[in-house]
Amino acid sequence: MRRKWILTFISGCLMLTGCSGLKNIQDLTYIVAIGMDYDEEKQEYIAYLQGLNFANVAKQEGAKPIEPIPIFIASATGETLNLAVSKLYKKSEPPIFFGHVETLVLSKRLVKHRFREVIEEVGRNRSLRHTMRLITTEEKIPDIFNIKALFNYPAVYTVLYKKNSDDVFQDEIKPTRLMHFLREFNEPMGVAKLPSVKIDHDTWKAEKDYPVLYFDGYAIFQKQKFMKHLSMNDAVYINWLLEKRVSIDQKVEEDEQLVAAVKLSSPKMKIKYEKGKTSPKFSIEISTQADLLEKIKEIPIDKLIKLIEADIKTKVMRIYNEGLEKNTDLLNVVEKWYREHPQQYKKLMRTSNFYLDKNSLENVKVDVQIFHFNSYKYEEKSFE
Repeated sequence: MRRKWILTFISGCLMLTGCSGLKNIQDLTYIVAIGMDYDEEKQEYIAYLQGLNFANVAKQEGAKPIEPIPIFIASATGETLNLAVSKLYKKSEPPIFFGHVETLVLSKRLVKHRFREVIEEVGRNRSLRHTMRLITTEEKIPDIFNIKALFNYPAVYTVLYKKNSDDVFQDEIKPTRLMHFLREFNEPMGVAKLPSVKIDHDTWKAEKDYPVLYFDGYAIFQKQKFMKHLSMNDAVYINWLLEKRVSIDQKVEEDEQLVAAVKLSSPKMKIKYEKGKTSPKFSIEISTQADLLEKIKEIPIDKLIKLIEADIKTKVMRIYNEGLEKNTDLLNVVEKWYREHPQQYKKLMRTSNFYLDKNSLENVKVDVQIFHFNSYKYEEKSFE
């Protein structure tokens, strides 16, 4: 009986030693962001790693560190991205760990010249999660990685790590995840969009200028090619039209004079296609609710609504037409058409012409309802 007990005890000890290979959190360098650039002259890739180490967290057990924690950035070059990153393993102790990469930042040079091969390589890499954020920038990537959040919060509180949460996004661009982008990127029609990040040096100050990061537009892709950079204003407006839970503040003007300011909630946009057409012919219907934020001048409510509707229609038409200039479908109006009309789609793809023109969009109908007036009073006859 005693011998049996001893054997059981030894077996239990051997089972417990199975965890001995696990490392403590302070024994690894956690890579939270990867940056990629391309040197055209040397034809080399440049890889940047933003690393965190939790040694101080483990030692202080929740106490706030007295000294600011530095941001660690590693870089290396190579003929391929994998070769560049592999050079960093032997120069990194504690060893680097890629299991918590949250963000991939691509330079504009790489997006223009080597994007397709890079995004395919990233998509097949098993070490990187398809839920990570994908961002592009014109800034130097080390400068991006060295920016902290407000109040000296760590870099992981900047927009590089912004979550695509269920909260309402106000006048903002939503972050894009790799799997969502790849789905749009590989579609035969419609565009794929990458948020572009920029450094702002002027808005915040703390005794001196305090730089912060913000999304300043979209990089637009059509048929797996980079087409153009979309400005902040147009990017936010497209984000409002196409994404869920996004609201924007807008000016209301009459004869170029400001009369009111309104908040527009996330709209419903329907696209109705004409049947029996060999190429897409459609109309757009947009409905949204508005809150009256400020009334600058006296104006009847029915006239105010018409001004808002006319402004939305004008902006939608302008964005659509600007897309045509670069053969891009900025509003993704044909994304569903080719699935619903497979035969027409096949015939259309045999031609070399772009599938949209100014006559494709036949009408834009907008319906706005004001639900909250912010204590501003209107007579009942104004609603008739």
